[in-house]
Order: sequence, then C-alpha cells, then structure tokens
Amino acid sequence: MVEVAIVGTGGIAAFHAEALAAHGGRARIIAATDVDAAVLAAYESKWSVPAVYPTLDELLAQEKPDLATLCTPPGLHASQAVACLSRGISVLCEKPPVLSLAELDAVSAAVSDETFFATVFQHRFGSGAVRLRGLMGDDRLGRPLTAVCHTLWFRADEYFAVPWRGNWDIEGGGPTMGHGIHQFDLLLSILGEWREVVAVAARQAKPTDTEDLSCAIVTFASGAVATIVNSVVSPRERSYLRFDFEHASVELDHVYGYSDKNWRVTAAPGHESSVASAWTEGPADVPSGHKAQFDAVLSALESGAEPPVSLSDTRLTVELIAAIYASAFTGERIRRGELGPDSPFYHRMNGSGAPWN
Repeated sequence: MVEVAIVGTGGIAAFHAEALAAHGGRARIIAATDVDAAVLAAYESKWSVPAVYPTLDELLAQEKPDLATLCTPPGLHASQAVACLSRGISVLCEKPPVLSLAELDAVSAAVSDETFFATVFQHRFGSGAVRLRGLMGDDRLGRPLTAVCHTLWFRADEYFAVPWRGNWDIEGGGPTMGHGIHQFDLLLSILGEWREVVAVAARQAKPTDTEDLSCAIVTFASGAVATIVNSVVSPRERSYLRFDFEHASVELDHVYGYSDKNWRVTAAPGHESSVASAWTEGPADVPSGHKAQFDAVLSALESGAEPPVSLSDTRLTVELIAAIYASAFTGERIRRGELGPDSPFYHRMNGSGAPWN
C-alpha cells in the first residue's frame, strides 16, 4: 500500500483525497500539513487523517511517506518538492508545477534513482485522450496537419482578490500558466515535441499584473501547426481541442473535464469505415480527472515503473509556456531549446518585465 502525505489542504486537496479513497486499499493518507490551522483541522476530520502538522518541515521530521502530493500555491512548489525529494520522498505536484525553467531544473537535480517528480495533468488520462495517443502514426487517421487548442474561460474580478492570483512572483503568470495549461499539455501529449512558437499576450480587462489573454501559433516537429488561445475574459466558457489529420478530424469540446461523449470524430470522404474502426479500438468510459491519473500513478508504483507525467513531459509543457511569454514580450519567434540560463525567460516567465508593467 502506498503511503501518502498531503501538502496543502485547500480545495484541490479534496480531489486528491477523493481519488485516493476511490482506489480502496492501494493507498492511504498518513499525514497532512497546512499553514491554516482551521483548514487543516477540517481536512483532518473529513478524511480521517491520522497525523497533521502546521509546517512541511515538521511533517518531514516525523513521517516518511512514499509519496507527497503538493496542493499548495504555485510559488511554493519548487522549494517544497526539493525538500521532499532530498529526504527520499517522491512528489506528485499540482499545476503549474514550477514558476520557471530554472526552478524545474532545480527540482530535476534533486531527483535520485529512488525518487521521482510527476505533475498532475489529469486531462491526459481520460480514455478519449489515451485512445487518440494510441492512434498517432496510424495510417487510418494519417499525419496530423493542424490543431486548435482553446481555453476560453471567465474569471470575475473578485477571483483575483486572493493575493497570489494574477501575480508573477507567486502564481508565475496568467491563463497561459494556470488555466490553459491543462488543454495545451493534452495537446502536447498527443502531438509530441514542438519546434517553435510565435505569440502575443495582453492584459485586456482583469485587475492583474499578469496577462489575461494569450494567443500562440506553435509548429511541431512533425510539421503540424496549432493555434493556442488562453483566456480568462470569455463569458461563454469553453475548452475546445481539434486535431485535423489527413483522413479525419477529432474534436474534444468540454469546459473543466470530459468523458467519451465530449469527443467527436469526422472522417474524410472515402475513409469513413477505416476511421470508425480505428476510433472504436482502445480504452473507453474513463472520464478525465484525478481518479484516472492516480490510478496510473499507483499502477506505476506497484509495478516499479516511473509514474506519469514525468520530468521530461513536464519540461516540454513548461518550456512552451516560457516560449509563449518570451515571444509575446519580445516580438520574436522562439525555438525550443533557445531559452537557457542566459535568458531572463529561463528565470522568470515575464523575463525582464511585462510590457504593461
């Protein structure tokens, strides 16, 4: 049985507890920590946590879980991950996993042969996404040619009253960093390595230091080209992904989570039978969500494999975020691998500063 410590017991930590409870005797929560005593006490009571601590340091001094899940604000993730990893405890971290490529490299340096760092990107694990990944390279769909990835969400001004939201130092960015990340991580998990990006970002309406809108054109190593829009200024909310292959269009239309019914496949003329046959293969009836990802994580731990989403997967996504900001703020086309320690965008997502600050 996998023993788990919950770091941060706010709203997202409930999803972790629910997912772990859904997997019965495969895992159990042995400890939790939060700086808010009332929130921690409520979590302790609701989920029957056997030991709680006011700080992570105190938890680590007393407990040795197999896995720590980080459910804290983004600005704390890197230091907390390093603290756990340095004590031989593996980490599963909520998004965004770090605030910069520099932080991700620091986390990577703390990983040993006995530990891992994985990121919660639960949209990868619904059966529709798993099925589509399995069809990449299949002649029945053909080559991927173009894609659309739109996270069109809305957040009222009051949402940003929480001090760390819309703040470069604590949240790391706006919807490019904290909202659209789920959709374009799913895009990357299907289309693979990206090659270059050109982007714009703007602060249109929200009381933030960060952007509230970004738009990017991304070219992939395969030659496919995708448009990515990340917004928190869109009153009719929609999360929409579309993949156009040589012989079929595959669409996913939802808001915050999907099931098989949210997918739609349209075959090109003359390919109806083969496309329909391809789409019926593979897993079915697994919605996206924490339960699906925790199932994959626990299965990996039980078999001795590295759990998804790995550091290399995470870097592909974090590097795209940095490149979107770098392109938007400099007006330049950014290639993958270009943002090293000599770039301000390696150290901070806003580089030397957003144009509107």
